[in-house]
Amino acid sequence: MVNAVANRWQVRHAANRLLDGAVLAYPTEAVWGLGCDPENEVATLRLLEIKERPVHKGLILVAGAVEQVEFLLGALTPAQRKKILATWPGPTTWLIPDEDDLVPWWVKGEHSSVAIRVTAHPLAAALSLAFGGPIVSTSANKAGQSPARTALKVIKQIGHEIDGLVYGRLGSERSPSRIVDLLSDTILR
Repeated sequence: MVNAVANRWQVRHAANRLLDGAVLAYPTEAVWGLGCDPENEVATLRLLEIKERPVHKGLILVAGAVEQVEFLLGALTPAQRKKILATWPGPTTWLIPDEDDLVPWWVKGEHSSVAIRVTAHPLAAALSLAFGGPIVSTSANKAGQSPARTALKVIKQIGHEIDGLVYGRLGSERSPSRIVDLLSDTILR
């Protein structure tokens, strides 16, 4: 019981820090993720600077429940919705059209779609739910380096540049989420 209480407190504290503009590392399905408030341009650009990732490439958003991304699913056909919902929650990230610019440019980069998934990882989902919406989720490493699979690797590589870690266990996936373009069915990763 103490662990559950500690974890709830840790998640609430981390969500409040994200709302205040923090950049935090946290475990996901396969690797440690790096996240921030996607509506906060300063935090997102700082996260990209830490990763040494150009803004034009775009970022993934992770949600704790389908309801958190419903605003992006409204324009989809019933068949498209069914295809996406069959994989969520889970390790599939979908590129979903965002022609109405519902997601900020600093998250989408040069793309007209947004990369989003509803995670099955309990801590990442709880963090997103406590935050109140999807959060940025990119691997917690410098661009071009292998994703961190331990908290120690996160600390060694970028620990001095981020605002903290949300400690927990990685999920059981062996590789980062699969990325699929909804319109073309192309698997990008």
